[in-house]
Amino acid sequence: MTQPAKLLLIDAQNDFCDTPENLRPVVGEAVVDGRRVPLREAPALAVAGAHADMLRMAAFIANAGPRLDHIVATLDAHPSVAIERTTFWRGADGRDVAPFTEITARSVLDGTHTPAGPDRIDPVSGQRLRDRVLELLGRLEQAGRFRLMAWPVHCVTATWGAALHPAIAQALNGWERASLTPVHKVHKGQYALAEHYGVFEAETPLAEVASTCFNHALADELRCALLFVGGEASSHCVATSYDQLVAHRGTGAGIVLLSDCMSPVAGFEAAHAAFFDRARAAGSLLMPAAQALELLRAG
Repeated sequence: MTQPAKLLLIDAQNDFCDTPENLRPVVGEAVVDGRRVPLREAPALAVAGAHADMLRMAAFIANAGPRLDHIVATLDAHPSVAIERTTFWRGADGRDVAPFTEITARSVLDGTHTPAGPDRIDPVSGQRLRDRVLELLGRLEQAGRFRLMAWPVHCVTATWGAALHPAIAQALNGWERASLTPVHKVHKGQYALAEHYGVFEAETPLAEVASTCFNHALADELRCALLFVGGEASSHCVATSYDQLVAHRGTGAGIVLLSDCMSPVAGFEAAHAAFFDRARAAGSLLMPAAQALELLRAG
């Protein structure tokens, strides 16, 4: 009898994948040097290597088939204007901040960065937006894990960028048909004033916003003898989801990281390496998808 096995697939979405241009949808055309050329969708926050990662992940899912008892696929699902993106912030010149700008409580206090419409009222807290943002930045900085980054606008709900990479979508549909079990798709990031890297809780959990608080039901749903984990990006959402789950469980034993089914955001390679070191120390296994498939088959 095989041991129960599940897959946690983190944010395998178009906006994170460096999918070759010829494989992306055509959305119009332009005239260049007298020639009509197609205009195609472009990923907003492409991770180098992610397209190849997702092809390996899709093959793993297809070959594993019903040997996987359950699959959870997480999906970044943001509004277009939210605290962790460039559209939310203005620099001292009144323009949108540049992508990858770090925002701190100090930079808001000194006027270097200002939320757009700072006098708007946050409907959740009833505070002025600037006051609410300062409170949340303070909580984030006190936690000491991340400072707020203004990312390019990505994974806006119901857009192409928020959809699953096509190879992943095909593999998940095939798995559902073979196993007669639905993939559980979990959205994260809907609350516009909280960064939400990990699937289990936001970086600033707020009792008044249920979607930001630890998802105990999901953590319990993923209990099994073997939990495979992959997705994008290893430096941020995969690492944070893993850390949250291990903190909840008290151990990383029984978790297998699919090491060739994830890659870091450029410039965060050290965070990727530190994540893998933490995982080994916590008792998790790291292996490429082909080796993990053999482990699953040996069950």
